Amino acid sequence: MRHFSVELEELNQSLLQMGGLVEQSIRRAVQSVVEREKEVAKQVMRDEERVNQMQLEIDASTTRLLALNQPVARDLRRLTAILKINTDLERMGDLAVNVAERAISLANRPRLKAMVDIPKMASLTESMLLRSLDAFVKGDADLATSVLTSDNEVDALRDAVYDEMVALMQREPMAVPGAVDLMFVARNLERIADHSTNIAEDVIFLVKGEDVRHHHSHSVPLA
Repeated sequence: MRHFSVELEELNQSLLQMGGLVEQSIRRAVQSVVEREKEVAKQVMRDEERVNQMQLEIDASTTRLLALNQPVARDLRRLTAILKINTDLERMGDLAVNVAERAISLANRPRLKAMVDIPKMASLTESMLLRSLDAFVKGDADLATSVLTSDNEVDALRDAVYDEMVALMQREPMAVPGAVDLMFVARNLERIADHSTNIAEDVIFLVKGEDVRHHHSHSVPLA
């Protein structure tokens, strides 16, 4: 039988590969919005099948390791974290597809001048995902905490996009469909950031055994 630690490391690498594909999908989805590139958006949709397949493979491998090795303590927390992170990554992939679908809709409409905060949101959201995965690899709770603090900034940018689009719709009724698309883009980016926050919270639990979900000022230590 192969050694547990070897299989666990391979599982870690599979999760990081999935994370890389999801990050690429997010980046491409935003590119398709900003540059009005339908083919890039369609590539995001094609990549979703691979993301879904990777999720199933990682779930199966993790469940098998749990069943065969009955790990305890930190190993158990790591496998539990992998299951949760795997789910978050798959949902991020779905959200990237949502953005790509809006990109195709926007490409068929007149270009809107107002789109200042979407690239900012995307850049910060991608950074949160990369930092959360880096924190997982390094077991760095401080890096994971930095992801949590970025969430409020993403929320503020989402609100700025909403305000900008509402003002635009009031000035230019013909811009309403495109403005609504951009509001949905902002909403999906904000949800991607939320999933990055979930990953960061899982990392903190993995490293410290502390549950910091819901951003409580007092974490709940592991019994």
